[in-house]
Amino acid sequence: MTLNLDALDFAKGNGTVTVVTQDIVSGQVLMVAAADRDALEETVRTGEMHYRSRTRGLWRKGATSGHVQAVVSLTADCDGDAVLALVRQRGVACHTGGASCFDDAPPSDILSALDDVIAQRAAETNKSTSYTRRLLDNRNLRLKKLGEECSELVVALADRDRERVAEEAADLIYHALVGLRAEGVSLADVRTVLDQRFVRD
Repeated sequence: MTLNLDALDFAKGNGTVTVVTQDIVSGQVLMVAAADRDALEETVRTGEMHYRSRTRGLWRKGATSGHVQAVVSLTADCDGDAVLALVRQRGVACHTGGASCFDDAPPSDILSALDDVIAQRAAETNKSTSYTRRLLDNRNLRLKKLGEECSELVVALADRDRERVAEEAADLIYHALVGLRAEGVSLADVRTVLDQRFVRD
């Protein structure tokens, strides 16, 4: 973790910079807080997020709750008055008990949005006629389509057709997410496994 504290503009914020804290696994923005030089020095020294509060002073996130934020990276913005902190969140980030202070925000990326739509289709009780619902209700169709999409991606890769590779990969990811959801597995579950493997490597 490298952050040039001397390049930050603490004066603009009366001694603090704004810290936007984002979950490395989900991509979700967890919280926004202020940090002064002391807080960032402690963050760099300990590898856990520290902030500066008007009421609490210097504080380590999760000091009382255990919901600490392990730092992955700290990046200053172009003006030096804000820092993006990528973290691995243990427990929840919000004091209200929510995973994020922005729990009502829409999904943070297109894959999460797609996974949400698939989850909604899976939860429908009216058995809609949507293609996603048909796949969820028909195991053989699901597996057949997944196999077809795998093959089509392989052919596109063999042909070195860049545009078709992207299209076939998108089809495969969609069908894979439907297959996962049918077995009770979410994109978040897959991200957790990937994160564990990434940390090991």
